[in-house]
Amino acid sequence: MSNALWNPTTVGEISLPHRLAMAPMTRNRSTPGGVPTELNAEYYVQRASHALIITEGTQPNADGQGYLLTPGIYSEEHIAGWRKVTDAVHKADGRIIIQLMHAGRMSHPDNTPHHRQPVAPSPVQPAGEMFTATGLQEMPVPRELSTGEVATTVDDFRRAAAAAIAAGADGVEIHGANGYLVHQFLADNTNQRTDRYGGSIDNRIRFAVEIATAVADEIGASRTGLRISPGNPFNDIAENDTHDLYPALVRALAPLDLAYLHIGNHGGDDELLHTLRKLWPTTLLLNRAGTDIATRGKDIEDGIADVITVGTMALANPDLVERVRTGAPLNTPDFATVYGGGEAGYTDYPTHTA
Repeated sequence: MSNALWNPTTVGEISLPHRLAMAPMTRNRSTPGGVPTELNAEYYVQRASHALIITEGTQPNADGQGYLLTPGIYSEEHIAGWRKVTDAVHKADGRIIIQLMHAGRMSHPDNTPHHRQPVAPSPVQPAGEMFTATGLQEMPVPRELSTGEVATTVDDFRRAAAAAIAAGADGVEIHGANGYLVHQFLADNTNQRTDRYGGSIDNRIRFAVEIATAVADEIGASRTGLRISPGNPFNDIAENDTHDLYPALVRALAPLDLAYLHIGNHGGDDELLHTLRKLWPTTLLLNRAGTDIATRGKDIEDGIADVITVGTMALANPDLVERVRTGAPLNTPDFATVYGGGEAGYTDYPTHTA
């Protein structure tokens, strides 16, 4: 394997010892109030040898919660819980970024602290069902955010970013991918608005750009990243203009000089990937799900990516970095326990030396 993977680099103001980072993955193991626990701290500490940890999606407000037992970062209790995690990761010489994720319409009232109707760009009901404490339930038609509420949500992201830094995070990643709220504003099937946030491409990218601007103004651009997944149909998303939409988004974001852009689940559209690489002025993180490390590492050699991120491999191999360096075999992920509770499939994966 090329040595390029092991070359140090920087992401904004964060120095990385190599280029193999951990992607964000929902794990559903916080308290019902969204507070991380000692178990969460142990999980992330086990994976601290990754160049950078990007945490699971973390709701910036009560409306942002989509799933059970996901963490928040908008209260003092959340800050204290995350502080346990970040202190432990830093003690283990790791670096950790909290991902800010608003689920938008991908939710159910039973999964939120206030039990209100989910919110979205437009009242378009998502296909599928949501797992709740009483089992699978149909997701309801979401309530359309008013223009004023959109501005309030932008401010909620700003305050959540400040809370993440107060909790000791090295930065934040704005989740603009995988069919959640920011992505819902980008996609033309979920955004049917007629105000300044809907219709044209310039209007549909406005929410993402405003959030990135607000967060960067609050905590510094060098500690702010954004994740996108162009053309990803996950969570009932249909995008028909990705080759116009995403270059427009990247051009609008480029002057902010953010720490990084994180591209994942781009559907194998390497033509678009290469276009975005040319347009993006700072660090680019890339997640090619389903491929091996050698394939991903070639993207670094070829200058397509600066850092690669891995999901399920990092989940099942807390010492993935050491395994890759030495050529050791990898553990197989137990997908039945991904969203379970407790240690099973979370902190009980063996290390190579165990």
